[in-house]
Amino acid sequence: MGESTRKQILNAVGIRKTYPGVIALDNVDFDLFEGETHCLVGKNGAGKSTLIEIISGSVKCDGGKLEIFGNEYEHLTPLVSMSLGIQTVHQTNQLIEGMTVAENIFIGDLKTNRANFFSMNDCVKSAMEIFDFIDINLDPKRLVSKLSPVEKKILCIARVFAKKVKILILDEPTASLDKEVEDKLFKVIRNIKAKNVGIIYISHNLGEIFTIGDRVTVFKDGKKIITRLLKETDEKAIINDMIGGKTQKFLRESRIIDNEKLEIRNYSRKGFVNNVSFEVKKGEIFGIGGLVGSGRTELARLIFGVDKKDTGELIYKGKNISPKTPVDAIEKGIGMLTENRRKDGLMVEAPIFTNISLVKLIKTKGAFLKLAKEQKEAEHIAGQLNIATPSIKQIIKNLSGGNQQKVVFAKWILANADILILDEPTIGIEVGS
Repeated sequence: MGESTRKQILNAVGIRKTYPGVIALDNVDFDLFEGETHCLVGKNGAGKSTLIEIISGSVKCDGGKLEIFGNEYEHLTPLVSMSLGIQTVHQTNQLIEGMTVAENIFIGDLKTNRANFFSMNDCVKSAMEIFDFIDINLDPKRLVSKLSPVEKKILCIARVFAKKVKILILDEPTASLDKEVEDKLFKVIRNIKAKNVGIIYISHNLGEIFTIGDRVTVFKDGKKIITRLLKETDEKAIINDMIGGKTQKFLRESRIIDNEKLEIRNYSRKGFVNNVSFEVKKGEIFGIGGLVGSGRTELARLIFGVDKKDTGELIYKGKNISPKTPVDAIEKGIGMLTENRRKDGLMVEAPIFTNISLVKLIKTKGAFLKLAKEQKEAEHIAGQLNIATPSIKQIIKNLSGGNQQKVVFAKWILANADILILDEPTIGIEVGS
């Protein structure tokens, strides 16, 4: 179906938004038709999240207008946005693990019987109606803690259908999902699109947008660069739009030192990791693959001393340095970039420079705090990694997800970690970075 025969349901015109020292959106246009998936891509800090927050009503724009289903709005509130049928599924699953699937769907509006008491049967029945509507297969009585990662993401999508849905915003829905389960998620998205729901799909995985999308809009530095039909473009063209020039190939000069190596010997934890051993030479990048739930993250946590191992030794340069705790690991020169940066890797209410210098301060025992030096070092590393911020005094929670990830990486660079464990390091990171 061509654009001329489809109904436009959203039209953002001339949207502007500024923060102190930053132009987040500079006269941006964006539109959406019913029954289409319009992908939104761009480098970290390009303005994608700001536009989505304006459409969902959580941020007020400084200029421009929103036309939604033929009506004009200068700005929205979350309540007005949801009443119009605009629903958002965030990158991080917001579920209550100890409750059932049905209870999670209707949390805040639990079904009651005639006596006004909570009715699990009514919740289950209503949940099944939603599942039938979007053609998915979930047991509404199962605990969320028992669901697989893709089932949790599908539940997050299904949950929005407890309310009116005409525009669905999906923010990095495949983050941390492997290829097999991505296909299941894409089937659900296609089923939803077939109901004439318009979908705004944010992703840093350019390969998948050709699988699921109809159009793509590229943002760069707060500006809209171009909108293309996906069937009329390719990945190379989109990358050029995103980074503003020709792509580069980077070659890594190998300086592997055979006699200085890391040895992982017989690491085990019952039910998670079973007798894992391998060696990594100094200067080598050693990859660990496997499906979601295969034990990759669990092994990383054991090596870093987060979780207690049943067996195992960490040998570096012939010396046993098996850490008992994460602080012990840091003091022994081990670093870990965790999969969940906001939960395990950052102090989101603290400024950038504090987060970057934190690990180095832990390793530098007995030293007086030198604030000027700390800020200078942090500023240098932030510049090397192109962290998009007006100042290193900016609070972490105000950064985009990709720039938050760069901050986590920066603190281990500054700390000069000898051994660095990277668990899904590219989540939320665009191709240029």
